[in-house]
Amino acid sequence: MIRVAVCGANGRMGKEVCQAVLSDDYVELAAKIDICGDDVYSSIDEASKSEKIDVLVDFTQPSSVFENAKFCLNNGIKIVIGTTGLSDNQIEQLENLSKNNNTGCLIAPNFSTGAVLMMKFAQMAAKYFDNAEIIELHHNQKKDAPSGTAIKTALMMSEAKDSFKTGNCPETETIKGSRGGTSYSDIQIHSVRMPGFMASQEVIFGSNGQILKIRHDSTDRKCYMDGVMLAVKHVAKENDFVYGLDKLLK
Repeated sequence: MIRVAVCGANGRMGKEVCQAVLSDDYVELAAKIDICGDDVYSSIDEASKSEKIDVLVDFTQPSSVFENAKFCLNNGIKIVIGTTGLSDNQIEQLENLSKNNNTGCLIAPNFSTGAVLMMKFAQMAAKYFDNAEIIELHHNQKKDAPSGTAIKTALMMSEAKDSFKTGNCPETETIKGSRGGTSYSDIQIHSVRMPGFMASQEVIFGSNGQILKIRHDSTDRKCYMDGVMLAVKHVAKENDFVYGLDKLLK
């Protein structure tokens, strides 16, 4: 039995993760961790002193996830990170901690199998198009922009070529930021924050005479739970570092 703690247990994603853990015969909910609420520990440190924790699942805030992850990896607690907002440098530091401490760590910008397939399809298409941009749309309570999914998608696409702005004319923004943010291989990412959305992403490829759009929409947080449980079970067995659920989908 895998003993799982959920950090951010009273948040919208945290509640879904707790329910998914309770519904799985191979895992056990060892602890709920949040800053307030009934039947919760206030910190990972407090929970780990009272409960045996095999894997911690983090769905907290961009401002706290890095310190949470460092605490776990320095104290022999394997971790699955669903909170986005980590910088490239922070991810590199967590990878080094995971390897040096021989403690499993999996960071997934998105746990939806459909979203992961969207990212993989975009990576495939990137080989055949010289121009591409990403539009990501989320609810207006999401604090980080662009989304971790968009950043990971751009990173995967960037493996195909150095620039996706082939043939673009010199540009002047009359309103700063109107062209979005420039990411890996000059891929422009546009972030929309709007009530009514949960999580959507569209990758647009273009060439002379044709447009290819690859889009995924999440409409219910339950779509992430199969991926979360897949990640938990992988981390429980392995001591490797994994960035992206795509690495587990063969």
